[in-house]
Amino acid sequence: MRNKPLLSWVEEMAKMCQPDKIHWCDGSVEEKERLEEEAIKTGELIRLNQEKLPGCLFHRTDPSDVARTEDLTFICTSDKDSAGPNNNWMSPEEGYRKAREIFAGSMTGRTMYVMPFSMGPVGSPFAKIGVQLTDSIYVVLNMRIMTRMGTHVLDNLGEWGEFTKCLHGKADVNPNRRLILHFPEDNTIWSVGSGYGGNALLGKKCLSLRLASTIAKKEGWLAEHMLIMGIEDPSGNIDYIAAAFPSACGKTNLAMLIPPEGLKKKGYRIWTVGDDIAWMQVDSDGNLWAINPEAGFFGVAPGTNSLTNPNAMTAIQKDTIYTNVLLKPDGTVWWEDGDGAVPEEGIDWLGNPWKPGTGVQAAHPNSRFTAPITNCPSISHRIEHHHGVPISAIVFGGKRSHLTPLVYEALNWEHGVYMGAIMASERTAAQYGKLGEVRRDPMAMLPFCGYNMADYFSHWLDMGKKMTNPPKIFNVNWFKRDDNGKFLWPGYGENLRVLEWIIARCKGDVEAKKTAIGYLPMPESLDLNGLDLELEKLLEINQQDWIEETKAVSEFFSTFGSRLPQILWDEHNALCNRLKME
Repeated sequence: MRNKPLLSWVEEMAKMCQPDKIHWCDGSVEEKERLEEEAIKTGELIRLNQEKLPGCLFHRTDPSDVARTEDLTFICTSDKDSAGPNNNWMSPEEGYRKAREIFAGSMTGRTMYVMPFSMGPVGSPFAKIGVQLTDSIYVVLNMRIMTRMGTHVLDNLGEWGEFTKCLHGKADVNPNRRLILHFPEDNTIWSVGSGYGGNALLGKKCLSLRLASTIAKKEGWLAEHMLIMGIEDPSGNIDYIAAAFPSACGKTNLAMLIPPEGLKKKGYRIWTVGDDIAWMQVDSDGNLWAINPEAGFFGVAPGTNSLTNPNAMTAIQKDTIYTNVLLKPDGTVWWEDGDGAVPEEGIDWLGNPWKPGTGVQAAHPNSRFTAPITNCPSISHRIEHHHGVPISAIVFGGKRSHLTPLVYEALNWEHGVYMGAIMASERTAAQYGKLGEVRRDPMAMLPFCGYNMADYFSHWLDMGKKMTNPPKIFNVNWFKRDDNGKFLWPGYGENLRVLEWIIARCKGDVEAKKTAIGYLPMPESLDLNGLDLELEKLLEINQQDWIEETKAVSEFFSTFGSRLPQILWDEHNALCNRLKME
């Protein structure tokens, strides 16, 4: 180990946390097996049935530690306004002081693991290196799946290379002594008091989005909460899209989509580049290119099954860590809306005996699987490509029961940024708060933008100016319902029909109808072969509902004060005027 700043930092953190031992992770298979055995002996992990689920493990978190704790997540900057109304703010001095009090001596009797990791292919111009310290073997094994972790990262870092300093400790897993702190000015993340993935795997949301978004603004690129997928047509041409949806709104399912029966004759093939995060840069050709900085999936288990996501079900059959699901007597796992019949018995996510009909959920609604992306049958061969893939379209979406049509296209880049800025979705189990509540979530980044979102919108507008051929921007809504509450669109693999139209629009191959909110498909331009549905209702725009929506948007935009770009107000007023004219 030659990096002197890293050695000095590890020594300083160890002095504060007081671990009994320090272990530098090399990322080897031998190390993985040794750590697994140690965690199994202490009960931190349970080895699952190795015939049915080879290499798979099971873990339960503390019942108070089952989701991202957004109310305890802070951006620590010297200027409060730079954090914006979208973030909780704390001064760096206060953040370090509060966290030090909890970290002090918290690793006594434990081992501090030092994990060098790369977000993105090692050595790629897109990639960023981090080093995470933790006292959790569960976190080490998850980070080993989710990132490129090990000695080769240290070799790439070199003697004076820059890295993100990531300190994590479980402490006593007390919600009253839990903090997730981001220090953009120091390129540092401190997380204490939580073992849940979104709070503890610091390469994920903390680095790849909150810190990376601030770095991206400074360096002129985008760090986004987006899947990346390729759609290959029968001629072999692949078009790539990036799509943003709030958690548990179908990102993973869409990223691994299997073409439906009605479209199979066309010979489409889907390639999965990533299901959650996209880092995008303007290349020398003037186009937007993207990589997935992660190396694994950290997916929501409930609702994942062979109908909704067969590729995910294949991916999690080996070398996967399951968290907070039901443990069956045969050493396999189950969750609500999963595969197979409801088990007659098992041990629920709280560790209690469980039987159906008791009114108790077997798996937590935000229970998870962590699986290597290499397990995915649809994995793209470009996953390790240093320059990523070219993006033809950017798609925004969310859960809106009535307002938003199935799909519509932005009038131009500025209007597309406005569309992303006004996104709203019903709250999910991955988020802290009331389920079903409509939550304004621009670009699906509200919990993850590491700086003032008004400045983030400005950055998006500026990025459009840097591109000679910017991607077209679309909005989709798979979740529209009829008056009886029934979904109007079948979703899942059928979503390819909408993506087919999106790609055709990017190529200029189909016409569209211009409306107040954007371009809508002509009914004949969507291939609905084999489907029986009410397309008119799916594409309906209720003028009064949209007028009410603009009022809510005005209130939301006002929270950013004078910092909000005037262009977004111009787009907003233009929409209001178009709606009045219809």
